[in-house]
Amino acid sequence: MKLKWNYSDLNHPMARAKGLGSAHGGLHHWNAQRLTAITNIPLFLWALWSGMTLAAANGADYETVQAFFAQPCNAILMILFLISVFYHMKLGLQVVIEDYIHGNGLKIICLIALNALSVALAVLSIFSVAKMAFF
Repeated sequence: MKLKWNYSDLNHPMARAKGLGSAHGGLHHWNAQRLTAITNIPLFLWALWSGMTLAAANGADYETVQAFFAQPCNAILMILFLISVFYHMKLGLQVVIEDYIHGNGLKIICLIALNALSVALAVLSIFSVAKMAFF
């Protein structure tokens, strides 16, 4: 089986490079992944502190957690944390799918499923925080 990047004496050198170059989307993806990684650090530390604080409060029953998220600052920080984590997860898994799944049809199906799953999990999580904060 001849691969498109194999060199042949009959092909022009440009034929070897065609289709293997940049799609001009990598820099944005790389920047977004680094930005979410940086924002995850303080947000994760806040979430860890929050969890430890709630756990120390007599097991953190539902009313205690609801009172914690009723404070706007805590609800907003948790929602920002969830958005950042799920977007970072989507970006990382997208790279894995693009690199290791070689069939175009299966790759597209996996990317669509990844997008749907990450959005669904993010919306469900944000709704849970909003429900505790506002209801």
